[in-house]
Amino acid sequence: MKTETLQQFVDIVGDAYALRDSSSIAPFVEDTRGRYLGSSNLVLRPGTVEEVSAILKLATKTQTPVIPQGGNTGLVGAGLPLHEGEGNEVIVSMGRLNRILDVDGASNTMTVESGAILETIQNAADDVDRLFPLSLGAQGSCQIGGNIGSNAGGTGVLAYGNTRELVMGLEAVLPTGEIWNGLSRLRKDNTGYDLKNLFIGAEGTLGIVTKAVLKLFPKPRGREVAYAGLSSPEAVLKLLTLAQSHAGNGLTGFEFMAAIAMEFTLRHAPNKPQAPIAGQHPWYVLIEVSSNRSSEDARSLMETILEEALTGNLIQDATIAGNMAQQQDFWRLREDMSWAQKPEGASIKHDISVPVGSVPRFIAEADKAVLDIVPDARIVNFGHLGDGNLHYNISQPVGWSADQFFDRETEIHEAVYAAVTRFDGSISAEHGIGQMKRDKMEVLKDPVALAMMRRIKATLDPAGIMNPGKVLK
Repeated sequence: MKTETLQQFVDIVGDAYALRDSSSIAPFVEDTRGRYLGSSNLVLRPGTVEEVSAILKLATKTQTPVIPQGGNTGLVGAGLPLHEGEGNEVIVSMGRLNRILDVDGASNTMTVESGAILETIQNAADDVDRLFPLSLGAQGSCQIGGNIGSNAGGTGVLAYGNTRELVMGLEAVLPTGEIWNGLSRLRKDNTGYDLKNLFIGAEGTLGIVTKAVLKLFPKPRGREVAYAGLSSPEAVLKLLTLAQSHAGNGLTGFEFMAAIAMEFTLRHAPNKPQAPIAGQHPWYVLIEVSSNRSSEDARSLMETILEEALTGNLIQDATIAGNMAQQQDFWRLREDMSWAQKPEGASIKHDISVPVGSVPRFIAEADKAVLDIVPDARIVNFGHLGDGNLHYNISQPVGWSADQFFDRETEIHEAVYAAVTRFDGSISAEHGIGQMKRDKMEVLKDPVALAMMRRIKATLDPAGIMNPGKVLK
């Protein structure tokens, strides 16, 4: 970048909010897993939508690539400079735009800036006896703009949907610097294309989201959380069907975990947790039931589900959390599973989805394919069964080096994605495409769909400055 151009960018936000030295920039160019390391000479931290607009207008004029970045908690390299790239991208970090602007209890909406931390939004909803149900392991540091850009999922999708279902309106800055005000709080607005959905899941390739109107929900009056041990994925699927038949939309959580995933978590969690139930079980399920009527109603629903499951030999053992603190402990076991693999060495991760009814058959086929490649691989499978989303991760065999294991990464990816394709699934359920899965999507995505996406990109970003090399080639 020319010195003159760099200074023009700096002048937009001021010296205090323009990072130029390598030590200050370092946290913005590497992901938390250490898989992606890029470079950049400039990080801008705008404090107003007008500053964002000026940045993008200048970027289009000077043909400067721009990377929007939220909390940098993503797992596919979407918010980072390209790995081994030229380092000519300007990172636009949205953390200063972090205000809760409005909470409207009558319309059950909250208007926020895109840099607001997810946990802050959850707490603001709780303060007015409402629920914002998006829940992720990184909720203490991820920003709602990043959640919107990736169409984040999490543990509440079964009852409330992905981020896309939780957004009513957006404000976004186009690459040309134009500010689009789509901050609608209307439940019904049938006036043409739903433009907000262009930006949700676009991973910053079409513009920068600066504000959002979010849906709130009545806060449940009762909640029960249980852990159960089961013998097989088939039994897990039957338990899901049973739980849905009794609880309906009150089934607000249904997470399943292979035994090794629980083993890693119990071994490495810092608070030294205890297993919820005694004995060893091949599979575990965390069930959450919520009621808008009463705590007694939630308890009755949970007891009915577990009693029928025990009577029908679907579960081997189960326990219900005795209080709120234990409920949080149960959930923490599930939320800690992602990072609990790290002490066990290298991990090859897959965020995939298949139709819910196909999950047991997918697991059988994918497990066989992986073990045919690396017989001693440790398959750490867990996820959100209610929406068919599996975090199908493989940890290196005991005694292997990370390099030795990563030498087989391409073979393992190909085997897993081949199984996903056979079951009409998706190679990205909730993490996005970023730079990790871009080339694979080029092969697997419908060609007409790819062509449509490119036309949209070319129309909104004619200079090609927005997050180049992510999602689309």
